[in-house]
Amino acid sequence: MSAVRISWQRIAIAAMVVVFAACTGARSTPPPAASPSSGGTASAGTGASVSPAAPTGALRYLVEQPENPADLDPLKAHLKDFEKANPGITVTLDSLPLEAMRTVLQTQLRSDKGPDVFAWGSGPAYAGALADAGLLYDLTAAYDQYKWPIYEFAKKQVTYGGKIVGVPGEMETIGIYYNKTMFSDLGIAQPQKVADLEAAAQKIKAANIIPFAMADKEAWEGSHWLSMALSSRVGSAGMADLISGKTPWNSPDVAAALSIWDRWNAAGYFPKTPTGIGYDDGNALYFSGKAAMVPTGSWLVNDIIAAKTEFETGYIPFPSETGPGIFSGGLGSGPYISARTKHPEAAVAFVNWLVSPEHGRWIVENFQTIPPFPVDTNGLTVNPLFAQALADTAKFAGGSADFGSNIDVQSTDVFNDAMFKGIQAMLIGQKTPDQLAQDLDAAYKKK
Repeated sequence: MSAVRISWQRIAIAAMVVVFAACTGARSTPPPAASPSSGGTASAGTGASVSPAAPTGALRYLVEQPENPADLDPLKAHLKDFEKANPGITVTLDSLPLEAMRTVLQTQLRSDKGPDVFAWGSGPAYAGALADAGLLYDLTAAYDQYKWPIYEFAKKQVTYGGKIVGVPGEMETIGIYYNKTMFSDLGIAQPQKVADLEAAAQKIKAANIIPFAMADKEAWEGSHWLSMALSSRVGSAGMADLISGKTPWNSPDVAAALSIWDRWNAAGYFPKTPTGIGYDDGNALYFSGKAAMVPTGSWLVNDIIAAKTEFETGYIPFPSETGPGIFSGGLGSGPYISARTKHPEAAVAFVNWLVSPEHGRWIVENFQTIPPFPVDTNGLTVNPLFAQALADTAKFAGGSADFGSNIDVQSTDVFNDAMFKGIQAMLIGQKTPDQLAQDLDAAYKKK
């Protein structure tokens, strides 16, 4: 969730899965790609080509710290598999709270004490900012050598200045989770248009239940609400025009998407003071049955499974005015290598392992996250809700369905700051949707 809330599962891993794409056969770790300054394959003094030695080195791998430190234990154990296959390399897993990472990551990467490999967000405000500062190792040669099967649209989010600087994180969708049992009890069908969703909210409120578990205390949440409503309104082409600057952010479509949430807030479809409710507390309203719906991303599937709710959950894209709408698509956090690592070959070998089919299958089965490369899911046991998320993402990853954009992972810090704070201001009545759209346009022009 970028300035997004980045869950540790997303940050500790590098990827996304597509059910229909199969990669078969074991893949051993190949020799590491030469660093950009090494000149490629090593040669003997006579000029004869020789095979490079197996990489060695002690790597520090930095990820986001989960609320429960024990949640990192499966990953720690899994890293032993890499060390067994690469006896000259050791990996020490380290973690920091997300806010601390935002504060100290650049400082650490500029020093000799920073991580060798770390998990971080894709897009201009994350990987782009580090690339502009010269802090990321160039992985272009590694992509060419190992033919990493990263989806092209995902690879673009880690490409800056013609260089591929990382591996994009797992693919995510953003939509509406709803209590299917409650909807059935109230005689509400799955919404097919935004008018249906509004009618459902009216009926749910009349039953003294909170329609939407809206929570925007951390401020990034509201950006997802705009992403989903705007994406379903204008489609992928319209989102691309906004993000590229072809369409201004003060356009009527942006104001209209914001107005939906503004109107529903005023109608009492949200909890009181959503800006005072944290993300986890908002989800708790849904898990407990106090709220009928929660708008967020596919990363919530794990939490829904863990919550063991007494009701069945459905997951749909935010509807449009004329139809079911489309999911907003985004990328979580994936692995990058520090430009100052003392062990580039070992670091590349480690990243190569993170992109392997074996690791991809482990991610899917253990954490229900979807890597940005094909993984054979045959024989894996997954929760039905996650299976649906896999099928949904398979459609747009394979090009058979349209998908929108998660705005904050493709925007600058300046724009995101205006969006986060502006949506909060709208929720407490300090800005109108039209005023906020004007602010977003002004912030875009500052990039």
